Amino acid sequence: MFKDKKNTLTLAAVCLSSLMFGLEISSVPVLLPTLEKLLKGNFSDVQWIMNAYTIACTTVLMASGTLADRYGRKLVFTAGLLLFGITSLLCGLATAMPLLIAGRFLQGLGGGIMLICQVAILSHQFQDGRERSLAFAAWGIVFGVGLGFGPLIGGMILTFLSWKWVFLVHVPLSLLTLGLAWAGVRESRSAQIQRLDTLGMVTLSLAVFGLIYYITQGPAMGFSSLYALLILGASAACFLLFLYAEKTSTQPMFDFTVFRIRDFSGAIIGSIGMNFCFWPFIIYLPIYFQGVLGYSSLMAGTMLLAYTLPTLVVPPLAERLLMKYRPGIVIPFGLFIIGLGFILMWFGIHVAHMGSWTMIPGMLLSGIGLGFSNTTVTNTTTGAVSSDRAGMASGIDMSARLITLAINIALMGFLLSKGVLIHLKIAFAGVFDSPQLHSVAEKIAAGNFAGLLEKYPRIATLDPAGDITHQALAGGFQLLTLFGGIGVVFLALVSFFIFKPRSIR
Repeated sequence: MFKDKKNTLTLAAVCLSSLMFGLEISSVPVLLPTLEKLLKGNFSDVQWIMNAYTIACTTVLMASGTLADRYGRKLVFTAGLLLFGITSLLCGLATAMPLLIAGRFLQGLGGGIMLICQVAILSHQFQDGRERSLAFAAWGIVFGVGLGFGPLIGGMILTFLSWKWVFLVHVPLSLLTLGLAWAGVRESRSAQIQRLDTLGMVTLSLAVFGLIYYITQGPAMGFSSLYALLILGASAACFLLFLYAEKTSTQPMFDFTVFRIRDFSGAIIGSIGMNFCFWPFIIYLPIYFQGVLGYSSLMAGTMLLAYTLPTLVVPPLAERLLMKYRPGIVIPFGLFIIGLGFILMWFGIHVAHMGSWTMIPGMLLSGIGLGFSNTTVTNTTTGAVSSDRAGMASGIDMSARLITLAINIALMGFLLSKGVLIHLKIAFAGVFDSPQLHSVAEKIAAGNFAGLLEKYPRIATLDPAGDITHQALAGGFQLLTLFGGIGVVFLALVSFFIFKPRSIR
C-alpha cells in the first residue's frame, strides 16, 4: 500500500487501536442490563461503568499529548496500549461492580492515551499528501466501524460466549497492536518542549467528577442535603480554580482566546450538541429494547445498528456539503436532524403498540444527523486556528465531547429514573412509601425486573402481567427522548447564531 513497509505496519497498529477504542464505547452498553443483574449492582453502578471510562479519557487526554511530544510518541502510545490491554484483562476478571468500575477507569486512562497518540503518530509519519490522505481515511473508517458495529458485536459475544469476552478480546488485540507498533512506528518528539499543565488537568477532572457524582447520587443523599451541596460547591470551586489556572499559565491546557474565533466556538457548540443526547442515549437504548420490548441482547444490538450505521455512510456527503455551504449551515443542520430524530423516537415510544419498528425512523434520522456533524466539527475546530494550535484545538474539541458525554450519561440516567417514578407514584399510590418507590424506579430504569420482583414480591400481585412496570419504563424513555430532542435543537440554534456573522452570507 505504501512505499515504506513501516508505514503499513504503523497504519495497522493505529487502526487496530482505534478499533478497540471505538468498540469499547459502543459494545459495552449492550451488556449493562446483564451486568446489573449478574454483578448485583444498582442503576448508579450501571452509569458509572460508562462514566468511569469517559472521565478517565478526559483526565489524560491533554496531558498525553504533551507527554508524547516530550518523551516520544511511540513510547507513550505503547505505554497506553499496554495499560489498555492489562486493564481490559482486569475488567474481564471482575467479580463485583466496584472492581469493574475501577477497571473501567484504568482502561479509560489507556484508551485516552491511545486516542491522542493515534493522530500525532499519523501526522508525523505520513508526510506525503496522497499517503497522508489514505492513512487518515483508513483510520477514520476503522474507528467508525468500531463505533457502528460495536452494539452488534457486543450482543453476539454476550449471546454466544460471555460478557467477560467483550473486555478479554482486547488482550490479544492489544498484544498484536503492540507488536505492530514496535515494528512500524518511528519514534518522534517535538522540538518545542511544553510544560505539563498539571493544575488545569486535575482541577477540570475533579470538577467534572464532582458534578457527575452530585447528579448520580443526588436522589439517594438528597439534592439539597448538606453533603450534596458541599460536593456541588467543591465541584464549582475546582472549576473556578481551573479557569484561574488556564488564565495564568504560560502554557495552558486550554487557551480560551480561541473561543473569540466564531467558527471555532460554533463548532465546539456542535461538539457539545452531538454528545448532549446521541452518544449518552446509546447507553440506555438497550434497556428500552430489552426491558420494554423484551428483546434478547443480540436482537437489541442488531436494532442499534439503525442508530449507528448512518454515522458511517453520511460523512462523505457532509464533507461535500461543507465545501459548498460552509460549517455555519452544515453543523447546525446536523444537530437539528439529531433533535428531529429524538422527537420521532418520542412519538415512536408513544405509539409502540403499533409494533417494534416505530423507533426505527427516529434512530435512523438521529444517526444521519450525527453523520452530518461529526467530521464537520473536527475539521472546523482544527481548521479555524493556525496549524501550530491545531493540536490544542483538537484537544479542546475531544475534551468537550467527553465531558458532555459523561455529564449527560448521568443526567439522562436521572431523568429516566424520574420519568419512571412519575408513573409509579400514580400506579402505586399508597402502596409503597417514597424511599421504596425510588428504589423500585431505579430497578425498573435499569431494566432489572427479576431483581425488582425478588426485592418487592408484592408487585407480582399488584401487576401480574407486568403492564404497569413496562409502561412506567416506556414513560421514562418518553421523558428522555423529549429532553434530548428539545435540548439539541436549542444547541443547534445557538451554534447557528454563533456562526452567522462570518460563516453565512
